[in-house]
Amino acid sequence: MRFTQNIPDQEQIGRYYKSEAYVSHTDTKEGLVNRIYHFIRKITIRQKRNMLVSETGKSKGSILDIGCGTGAFLHEMQKTGWNVVGLEPDDTAASIARDKHNLNPQNPQALFGFEASTFDAITMWHVLEHVHTLDAYVGQLKKVMKDDCLLFVAVPNYTSKDAEHYGTAWAAYDVPRHLYHFSPKSMKALMERHGFSISKIKPMWYDAVYVSMLSEKYLVGKGRLLHALINGFRSNIAALFAEKKCSSLIYVVRKQDL
Repeated sequence: MRFTQNIPDQEQIGRYYKSEAYVSHTDTKEGLVNRIYHFIRKITIRQKRNMLVSETGKSKGSILDIGCGTGAFLHEMQKTGWNVVGLEPDDTAASIARDKHNLNPQNPQALFGFEASTFDAITMWHVLEHVHTLDAYVGQLKKVMKDDCLLFVAVPNYTSKDAEHYGTAWAAYDVPRHLYHFSPKSMKALMERHGFSISKIKPMWYDAVYVSMLSEKYLVGKGRLLHALINGFRSNIAALFAEKKCSSLIYVVRKQDL
């Protein structure tokens, strides 16, 4: 595991999310990268819904989405009959979720107030890397999960080919917003320490291209689309033969003692 040193505390870090460029919290569609983000998001939301239903074996139930952002994924689950609860620290994103999707996101600390064995599924789509109190949060997840509940954790993978190519300019480091940086080995160790087991690891193929587009801007100050496509494609080709090398990974996690 890698970590970001000298991070802003929980009271100060909020200002680093107050950026028009932070598309997951603003829903902005200005610029090519953001338009591509929204196009890919529509596809991946459906894929996530289908994966969740397939892995849990449930077409309906109670779902908690931690870091729900502007609420697009929860809205999709709500449309298919799931009872949804969202947690979101950013006021701007939460406001969009309320106005656009009629959701009511709560503060992430609400996790510690839920009753035990509440949820059939918990999702953290690119969220765990943002959590300050990592061990306390992961420990609490187990308490609010039903025995057959599945936890879906998506995080960037710094052992990927695109991370290797871009080095310190790799956009998925995203400091100081990303506090922790995971490899498959470190995720396994973290989950096992809290009594979880990883049942499956699934690649997120689109992330290599999107992250490469952002990384090009960090590297040379502009988005070189062709370079990003080539590097994202190379990363995915490498991951075809070793999926744990994909730019981002989804870990499907269950209670270890089942």
